[in-house]
Amino acid sequence: MDSIIEAIEEWLRGLLVSGIMSNLNNTFNSVNTQVGAIASEVGTTPANFSPAVFNMIKTLSENVIMPIAGILLTFIACYELIQLVISHNNLANFETWIFWKWIFKTFVAVTLITNTMNITMAVFDVAQHVISNAGGIISGSTAIDASTLASMESTLETMEVPALLSIFLQSLIVQFLIYLLSALIFVIVYARMIEIYLMVSLAPIPFATFGNREQSMIGQNYLRSLFALGFQGFLIMVCVGIYAVLIQSVAFSTDIIGSLWGVMGYTVLLAFTLFKTGAVAKSVLHAH
Repeated sequence: MDSIIEAIEEWLRGLLVSGIMSNLNNTFNSVNTQVGAIASEVGTTPANFSPAVFNMIKTLSENVIMPIAGILLTFIACYELIQLVISHNNLANFETWIFWKWIFKTFVAVTLITNTMNITMAVFDVAQHVISNAGGIISGSTAIDASTLASMESTLETMEVPALLSIFLQSLIVQFLIYLLSALIFVIVYARMIEIYLMVSLAPIPFATFGNREQSMIGQNYLRSLFALGFQGFLIMVCVGIYAVLIQSVAFSTDIIGSLWGVMGYTVLLAFTLFKTGAVAKSVLHAH
């Protein structure tokens, strides 16, 4: 009778150990896949991220928004000319050189608006160069080597069935939560790119304001916002680098429960810091 009970316990132990190891592998593979996707996607320019979407945005910007920007630029140019004419003591000190000044400012404004797409893409090309260099410097691997979990298997095999059942249930919970966090990280990274496309689609309008000192604050803030979006990718890479350092302290521990919840905690921290990168970038560049 005792031998039958021992055989059943051994069978349950083997089943639970197999299930725990499967859960651990699935959990860590999910983390590795999602974090690896962050590193590759944030360094992609809008044109390369989704060429079909970028071409649609470019077409909308050039054919729908550009005429509106042209009307706005005309209004601002006329307003600027009036301001230049009456600014010298209500025509008491009238000087003809102001017309050359107005022509030059209008020429610069027209040049900017006709090269809007080139300028906006140049911002993200610079950001992509910075992110690529950062990726080379941040050499810490974010990957959790699931093969090293085999060393934990021997520890699991020495545990009793109730303890193994507890670990199995906790591993299921952590695996489910990690999947949710992976989806959240996916949303954060892709939401940034969608925001970039939205900003680029309206680019001609703020660029049309550079012809007047007062209204140019709109264009200046727009450029700061573009740089903030671009360098948000750099901050995301920094977060991934920090995560890589922190995760190595728990990924290879023989304390299985501690390792599980440690990975869970650091992944929650990663998701939270990714949420904050946009606000930090805008704060540094004083964009709003």
